[in-house]
Amino acid sequence: MWRRLNALILKDVIQFARDKTILGVVFWLYTLEVLICGYAMTFEVKDLPIAVIDHDRSVVSRNLIDKFTLSEAFEVAGYPENQEQAESWMRRGKVKYVMVIPNKFSEDLRRGESPGLQVLLDGTNSNAASLAKDYTTAIVRAFETEFSQDADQGATTVRPTVQIWYNRAQTLESFVVLSMIVAAILMVGTIHSAASITREKEVGTIDQLMVTPTNVWEIFLAKTIPTLVVGILAFFPSLFIIWWFGVPMKGSLLLFLFLMAVFLISAIAIGVMIASITKTLQQTLLLCFFGLFPVMFMSGTMTPIDSMPEFLQPITLISPVRYFMDICMGIFLKGVGIAELWPAALSMAGIGAALYLIAGWRFKHNLSS
Repeated sequence: MWRRLNALILKDVIQFARDKTILGVVFWLYTLEVLICGYAMTFEVKDLPIAVIDHDRSVVSRNLIDKFTLSEAFEVAGYPENQEQAESWMRRGKVKYVMVIPNKFSEDLRRGESPGLQVLLDGTNSNAASLAKDYTTAIVRAFETEFSQDADQGATTVRPTVQIWYNRAQTLESFVVLSMIVAAILMVGTIHSAASITREKEVGTIDQLMVTPTNVWEIFLAKTIPTLVVGILAFFPSLFIIWWFGVPMKGSLLLFLFLMAVFLISAIAIGVMIASITKTLQQTLLLCFFGLFPVMFMSGTMTPIDSMPEFLQPITLISPVRYFMDICMGIFLKGVGIAELWPAALSMAGIGAALYLIAGWRFKHNLSS
């Protein structure tokens, strides 16, 4: 009995060791994925880009700005000329935070009055907005204490007025629902295209297509276009979920559908590339599920990109999910149009085109070999 059992165990171990795809997935899960999560996953706010409008332009107001910049939570991204420009930066996603220091800010402090401080926060990510609000209160209180000691006067008070834009109730549902829809679109595009190609490789029908008059690119398009249609149609039931959770649709649905189709091209290309290196449906599904996690993770859905370590942030630039997340939040929660979204749309389209061409080349090479 033990001899037979040992022989069966040895057979499975050898079979497992020969499966390079499964070995790669196991290695990835136990090492690289843990490493990336350890470095990048954080629920803190770091280097949040802010815009500062300083109407006072005094040493005191400069000290207040320095308090913000010296903290790890904020990083000044620019000094807009007026509030309209600052609000435009927030709509386009250039900044997530606007601070307006009023005229006579320093004079009011010296007279013992309580000057105001206007703060505008991007609330699309309610967790980051809530933390930024708490950090603002802590920094302002530290500034008050330091000013009172330096000026040798009684306690001074600054009255920060914080306005949360795009999500006044600071509910997490909008961000979570939209993030899950983006993840679903990515998974449908990737898994459907990868599984359909792998299934045909397993049964041998894809080899039969090679002896027909059609060329490789026609087969490639025939495999990807249905997935594009399925991905778009599969989104419509999600509209009920969006309505159920009260997620607003402030922008154009048609614009969203068009840009979603562009994003699906990237997802389909990733699926085709996965199918080009796998031999069985099991391998394909494993690679899809475990390979898509870092793609989603590096898009800002779990951790704000600005809070990630600096060496990881450039990697997110090649993730199409990063740009589609900005597009999704912009259309649904901000109500912005193509005038504000074109940089993200152009970057996403460029990455999608490159991935699609690479996937087509891999598909052709895979069939020819």
